[in-house]
Amino acid sequence: MSRVSTGIPALDLVLGGGFPTGSLVVIAGPPGTGKTILAQQICFANPRPSIYYTTLSEPHAKLVAHLQSFSFFEPEAIGDRVRFHHLTSLTSSTAELSAPATAEVAREAFESRPGVIVIDSSKALHEAEGSGFRRSIYDLASKVAHTDTLLILVGEYDEDDLRTAPEFAVADAIILLTNQPSGLTDRRWLRVAKLRGSDYLAGHHAFRISSDGFALYPRPESNPAPPPATDGLRLSSGIEGLDAMTNGGIPSSSATIVAGPSGAGKTVIALHFLVEGLRRGEPCVYVSFQESAQQLLAKAQHFGWNLGGWIHDGALRIVHVQPVEMGLDVVAAEIHRAASANSARRVAIDSLAELRHAAAGERFPDYLWSLVGALRADGATVLLTSETEAFFGPAFELARGLSFVADNVVLLRYTELDSEIRRALVVVKMRDSAHVKSLVEFEITNRGALVKGKFAGFTSVLSGTPVPAEQKFREFFGR
Repeated sequence: MSRVSTGIPALDLVLGGGFPTGSLVVIAGPPGTGKTILAQQICFANPRPSIYYTTLSEPHAKLVAHLQSFSFFEPEAIGDRVRFHHLTSLTSSTAELSAPATAEVAREAFESRPGVIVIDSSKALHEAEGSGFRRSIYDLASKVAHTDTLLILVGEYDEDDLRTAPEFAVADAIILLTNQPSGLTDRRWLRVAKLRGSDYLAGHHAFRISSDGFALYPRPESNPAPPPATDGLRLSSGIEGLDAMTNGGIPSSSATIVAGPSGAGKTVIALHFLVEGLRRGEPCVYVSFQESAQQLLAKAQHFGWNLGGWIHDGALRIVHVQPVEMGLDVVAAEIHRAASANSARRVAIDSLAELRHAAAGERFPDYLWSLVGALRADGATVLLTSETEAFFGPAFELARGLSFVADNVVLLRYTELDSEIRRALVVVKMRDSAHVKSLVEFEITNRGALVKGKFAGFTSVLSGTPVPAEQKFREFFGR
């Protein structure tokens, strides 16, 4: 089946490559959702000439004036490759508009053979003709299909129209746009309600309208990545003692979660992991939801790591995003864009708490699985940090949905020893690999993280209040 590209790669992905050639497409949604911008962007992206018909919408001069703020707009294309026509000029009576309008569109399709024809708004034609509109639109779609022209109807339809309006019964493809409030902000969503004879990525996909026009962000869950290729290699964490505990390093293309309370050293371990990769010539991406790029640079400099040169060379990309405002799908797209730009071999995401907070309902586990899976499928080894609530005590529980995402889990915890607060580290899990299970003392110095060794002679370290092993032995046997 031949396809017509929309000129928007992410939308083509959702559609399985674009709209089937000769399709009748309905772009529906309430006012202000971006229907006209989407239709116009498709027209300017198509290599063949396009015709944009208006009915009772705003004047053409106003349409063109609004287009000038978008990067896809080409002033020289107006009147040549993209032509605007008023259908209302065909008759003085709006009630008699439908018949001459459909005849005009069919004539242009056969004479000009355009790549795209848009009617905005088609709902005005429907309201003008009433019950006879189904036959008119069916005849029009049948005729235009013979020219391989993509016929797009744009209209302010609601959910009731979707069930009853004849346009939707005849349409080969239906694109629904919505603008829904979410807290103090709004979320724009696109959903493919119908795509005849073709598979597509179902569900709601976020989109934004900026100076670049219509930008779509498909849900990661709707397009799961294949399992990553494994090569048996190990990647050094940059922390000598931790590498020894993990049997030589972190397995390539795996996902590791470093969990612990605030200030325990999760970010330092993530920086160690990336700096080691950069030193070995491996491109890296650091995703931060709390600290800006400047703050991370300053923190790294405190430990003697100058990240500026690697950033300048493109070997390191820092992505600082606010998921609550941007939305999860936009965040995923930003991360993938950065990782693809430098073919990242190591990706650190710090931390998962912000992503989990931004996720609504039951979505978070599937979202995280898909996000991490796509990075791993592209050859990246992923390290994620996760904040635990307990500063002391033996209780340890990952946030719901994290355990099946992680191949490896490293736990950090505070403990009290000799009237001092010490840090403890243990490798809780390594999938399909041996590892040292000892609880070790973990320290942060002015040169980074340091594994000092076992808490020799003590037990109950994870409780936060270690006791000498002999004393514990005597308590157990009541001596």
